[in-house]
This record gives sequence, C-alpha cells and structure tokens, in this order.
Amino acid sequence: MGEGKSDLALPLSDLEDYGRRLRSVKKRMNHTKKLFDSYKDDIGDSSVNDALSDFESNWEDGREDITQQLDALADMSDAVVREFTTLENELTKQVNEKMRVEDKREKK
Repeated sequence: MGEGKSDLALPLSDLEDYGRRLRSVKKRMNHTKKLFDSYKDDIGDSSVNDALSDFESNWEDGREDITQQLDALADMSDAVVREFTTLENELTKQVNEKMRVEDKREKK
C-alpha cells in the first residue's frame, strides 16, 4: 500500500469489451452454415461443398456446449464489471464522506 497507487487494478473497459467479443464469436460461430451456403455457387465443386456440409453437421453437435460456455463467460465478465463498478462507487462515496471537513468556525 501507499504512494497513491491502487492495490487492485482491474481493466474494466477491457472486461466490457471481452464480453462483447465473446458474444460476437458466438454469433459468428452460429452462422457458419449461412456463410458456407453463401459461397456454394462460387466454389462449384460438389466435393468441397459436401465437405463443408459435413463439417457444419459435425460442428453443430458440439456448438451448443460452446455456445453455453461463451454465454457463461460473457455473463461472468459483465457481472465482474457491474460489481466492481458498484464497489468502486460505494468506496468513492465513503471516502468522500470521510474527507468532508465541517466548518466549525463560529458564524457571526
């Protein structure tokens, strides 16, 4: 402690961004079929399209677990940001209240 530095520093803006990025990954991950379908005519080769379709089918099997985990991590990140922001606001309020100096001079 001391020298005006905080003993605990949390990059809240990074954590907020982390939750958003996790949700973005989830959204993109859940749109692979649409992405593959959008290139179907460009690829042309049916064996490549079949392989992409097989990949999508297999990927779908594990996607739900990953989706749930991404949601849980994003929610935890949001909770940490929310709780530390609340804690910081409460501590700031308490410090400000303690630091207030009452004017005890006689009023004339």
